[in-house]
Amino acid sequence: MSQTRSDTDDFKTLFLNDTPLMDVRAPVEFEQGAFPKAQNVPILDNHQREIIGTCYKREGSDAAVALGYELATDEIRAARLNNWKAFTEKHPNGYLYCFRGGQRSHLTQAWLKEAGVHYPLIKGGYKALRRFLIDQLEASVEACSFVILSGKTGTGKTRLLHKISDSIDLEGLANHRGSSFGRRCGGQPTQIDFENRLSIALMKHLHHKPERAALLEDESKLIGRCSLSQPMRDKMQQSPIILLETSVEERVEVGLQEYVRDNLADFTTVYGEEAGFEQFREGLAGSLYRIRRRLGGARYQALNSLLENALQRHHDNDDIDGYRPLIADLLKEYYDPMYEYQLEQKEGKVIFKGNHKDIQEAYPELVKAVPA
Repeated sequence: MSQTRSDTDDFKTLFLNDTPLMDVRAPVEFEQGAFPKAQNVPILDNHQREIIGTCYKREGSDAAVALGYELATDEIRAARLNNWKAFTEKHPNGYLYCFRGGQRSHLTQAWLKEAGVHYPLIKGGYKALRRFLIDQLEASVEACSFVILSGKTGTGKTRLLHKISDSIDLEGLANHRGSSFGRRCGGQPTQIDFENRLSIALMKHLHHKPERAALLEDESKLIGRCSLSQPMRDKMQQSPIILLETSVEERVEVGLQEYVRDNLADFTTVYGEEAGFEQFREGLAGSLYRIRRRLGGARYQALNSLLENALQRHHDNDDIDGYRPLIADLLKEYYDPMYEYQLEQKEGKVIFKGNHKDIQEAYPELVKAVPA
């Protein structure tokens, strides 16, 4: 590969352009935190990283480097090179990085160069990229104006959000539907990954639409286990509100689609029909169990009985109508009182109320009245 690109510390351009990134840290490091366009192609596996780290602490840098070369047998080196070359061929415009832009990334770069591949690295590595996104997130929250799409559970806020180009889907970034029953297949990102995704999304919005407010769905501090920063929560609380209103019947249908049909389809795609249904069943039962104290003992038992019957009908007869009374009860008796209380606490002013069609039609003019 002919490569004339230099090593870079232009982090903003990397993220704005969705540049492919080759992360050569150990898998355990990658799992703790990475970036949306990064792929883990490690130079050390978890065990190798651990023993080299121990050597470094006990005997110093030179001994650790010597041990690293000793562990890099011809077979291991060939395998690493093949993986790295495959990445560089697939992503000729990418960059590589390790934790601090130190020995691991320079060694990877050197081995690639010996194999005829000149591939640039990111100065400062993961640590510098992460620091940039933390600082950028704070700056973006301060600079960006928000409009909040609010509405009771089941109104289909996320569906509407996806039809408006100024939006940022916080629940999508957190891979969670935001409610007590919001668990999604695949689990949630780490807090670090969530913050990285959010920082990049806000940065892109400000770069491409600096004069436009970002439309966000109304969220509490926690989206599942992913947490919004307090400054962002404060700003959301004070932002103008658009209120999405639909009938209870429509909300039951949305709940049926998102929490039953869509959820089950996701699980069966990953786990297969029987195992997928079991995962789906455990998810619903676990979600109901986690709110049992707020429901009260007797009410929890009644709703749990409804759920068990609905699941049995669904499994045996592919009949999902049994979920309707459960969803309706939870919406009217559990979610609606909480929502009404939370809406009263918000400092932001409701600037428009309407259904999906009303809001889509009115939004272009509504957003003009929101200061950039």
